[in-house]
Amino acid sequence: MDKDQLKNVVSGVLVVDKPIGLTSHDVVQVIRRGTGIRRAGHTGTLDPRASGVLVVLVGPAVRLSEYVSASDKRYQATIQLGSSTDTYDSEGTITDTSSVEDLDEDQFNEILMRFVGEIEQVPPPYSAVKVKGRKAYEMARKGEEVELEPRKIQVYSLDLLEWAPPEVVIDVYCSSGTYVRSLANDLGRALGTGAHLIGLRRTKSGRFTLRDAVPLRRLKEAFSAGDWYRHLIPAAEALGDWPMVELSPDEVELVRHGHRIEAEPGSKGWVRGISMQGDLVALLEFEDESQEWQPRKVFFQT
Repeated sequence: MDKDQLKNVVSGVLVVDKPIGLTSHDVVQVIRRGTGIRRAGHTGTLDPRASGVLVVLVGPAVRLSEYVSASDKRYQATIQLGSSTDTYDSEGTITDTSSVEDLDEDQFNEILMRFVGEIEQVPPPYSAVKVKGRKAYEMARKGEEVELEPRKIQVYSLDLLEWAPPEVVIDVYCSSGTYVRSLANDLGRALGTGAHLIGLRRTKSGRFTLRDAVPLRRLKEAFSAGDWYRHLIPAAEALGDWPMVELSPDEVELVRHGHRIEAEPGSKGWVRGISMQGDLVALLEFEDESQEWQPRKVFFQT
């Protein structure tokens, strides 16, 4: 299959192990150049200093972005105890220092557990969150006061992986929209020692883990070799944790044109409509009134 043919039919997911030093947008640009497909986008920013799982949707699959972006995330975070910074990470200026000599592992664990569950979190002042149409970090860099509203997030679990004060490594399993930098800062405040993030690796995004991820270097080699599509995961798998309904050829035709189709008794919520060949045809929502599946987003290409 030549490059022009690929451009017309490719729709799927490239899961990249992003290296430290690149922005998420840089990675998307590499993929656009390598595939020749302009339509590509990531589903959740990773800071330049962070590495790990970056999910990039390619082709018509970009229309899944709002659903994939809302997926849960998992991180391995390295935190420095005993000092706080204005950016909540090692990029910033130290604002406070304290001794950690009296802190033991049991105390740390006890306070760490206070952050599990539904909590309110204020994003870092140096973040892309917008305040009255302006990005918070732009205001912070100019020395302006940045007041960000707290937001509700879910922290499903926190596990201490390595205790080597002043450094600790924790596993963070959380909802989308969680700032691990803020978590480190808030943890330091609760401990009374101060803390900031010094290393971050995303190990999971939605259903994709590091096992699914291709190092960017290897992906670049595949672009040069022309066989990069071997790393492409079908769009249907981007929402692999969603229930699915297999559609007959007749139902595919109906759904393609926006028509409702019959649903099994006991159906509910949203599902992926998949063709008998395994292609993602549409996202369907169950309509209580008609007891049918209503196409909400159609992906099938002729």
